[in-house]
Amino acid sequence: MAGGGKSITDDRHQKYSRMLTASVIVSGFMAASGGLIYGYDTGVSGGLTAMESFLKPFFPSVLRKMEDAKKDVFCKYDSPVLTAFTSSLYISAMVASLSAGRFTNAFGRQAVMLLGGATFFLGSALNAAAVNVAMLIIGRLLLGVGVGFSNQAAPVYLAEMAPPQWRGVFTAGFQFFVDIGIVLASFTNYASSHIPVWGWRLSCAVAGGPAAIIFITALFISDTPSSLVQRGKLEDARAALRRARGASADIDAELNDITLAVEESTQMAEGAFRRILHRQYRPYLVTAIAIPVCRQLTGIIIIAFFAPVLFRTVGFGRSSALMNASILGAVNMVSVIFTTTVIDRYGRRFLFFLGGTLLCVCQVGVAWILWTKIGYNGEGKLPKDYAMAMLVLMCMTAGGFGCSWGPLSWVIPSEIFPLEIRSAGQSISVTIVFLSTFLQTQFLLAILCRLKEGTFILYAACVIVMTTYIALFLPETKGVPLESMPALFGRHWYWRRFIKVADERTELQLRREV
Repeated sequence: MAGGGKSITDDRHQKYSRMLTASVIVSGFMAASGGLIYGYDTGVSGGLTAMESFLKPFFPSVLRKMEDAKKDVFCKYDSPVLTAFTSSLYISAMVASLSAGRFTNAFGRQAVMLLGGATFFLGSALNAAAVNVAMLIIGRLLLGVGVGFSNQAAPVYLAEMAPPQWRGVFTAGFQFFVDIGIVLASFTNYASSHIPVWGWRLSCAVAGGPAAIIFITALFISDTPSSLVQRGKLEDARAALRRARGASADIDAELNDITLAVEESTQMAEGAFRRILHRQYRPYLVTAIAIPVCRQLTGIIIIAFFAPVLFRTVGFGRSSALMNASILGAVNMVSVIFTTTVIDRYGRRFLFFLGGTLLCVCQVGVAWILWTKIGYNGEGKLPKDYAMAMLVLMCMTAGGFGCSWGPLSWVIPSEIFPLEIRSAGQSISVTIVFLSTFLQTQFLLAILCRLKEGTFILYAACVIVMTTYIALFLPETKGVPLESMPALFGRHWYWRRFIKVADERTELQLRREV
């Protein structure tokens, strides 16, 4: 099977502590809360763009277009100015995530999470007080900086703190908090939509709550041992590893491996962004770019950002559309809980295949309903029974994403890079997330207006291609220590041509299987 499907290790890793301590659970829980701000913004954006109280003062042309677009329901919300409001955040997030790699190396993962929470809080306050589009856009740009910093630092923190056999659960926790943020935003939108004139301000202001949570929780966690060793704080690293693995645990083997990895990475630390382009790092770079690009091609962008808009497009009322979006967010969150229970038992590839199957079937089902009942010209009306069937299919789509591409798009990039390029690699991966999100949020409504139900067929085709890519090119990383990732990729039928066996120890890693 492509990718091997087996975990590898060596005798040194058998000496690592496998104890799951209260300290590492609490630290992981607090760090994973960094996903709250990304999730809240994702959920709140689509709800705002479906509120008349928000559109009237800032985007009156959209309301006029809605009245003029009665014949083609697919084109009601096709407004470049409106989508620019949503997508502007991801431009600043993309720039912030690129610079965050240097910040994390210099100041640590914890400091970057603190900075992300503080910046997001400022952006939410500015948006809540906005009186014109310029204030909205500036607020969105500040929100983007906060999201960019948090999304770069938190997954790396989780991957470095977690014991290898629990790393999938911990890193998937980031997506769990993303989904909590989406659900919180959806219910906030539903409540605020019933408040005339200023309800939208409540949705923007509540974003300050998740930002405060991230900032406060980051104050109470220590930085990762890898980051502390990287900054010359060996005793602090020992103490942090001791807290994470337990007072009675033998941490010498793991700390020695971390120190060796840091020493090797320090020799190559300069020019990490140039170095990552070298041939021996190509497997990690290609994987870390392909995974987030594929994430956006699942069609989740429709659910995450534009579910309220989509539901209103096909005939649901304002309140029903917002409530349906809340249901989708809740289903997504429950599916991530399922993922955390099986990811380190059955592996990453199994979840990719499961999610890919669900996504493809459901996307085709939604397209069929829209084609047969609304028609390509967008003049039909969706009967009640078919509207409920569409909601069920959308819920299954959210579930398929939540058990596969949602959490795994954070898990895989955060765990595969060697230490010397880990921060740079994570920065690039997060940047790709934001770039692809920007492109889709900016152009999705225009695509929906032109391709109609064919939009869902396009996403289904993408899912088939993506799942095939996983089958052929992603090795199973379940239970593999971070330091052994080069050995894992060195065994892969295709990637091994890029990775040289550096010494006898690595040769042993390549041959040993558990």
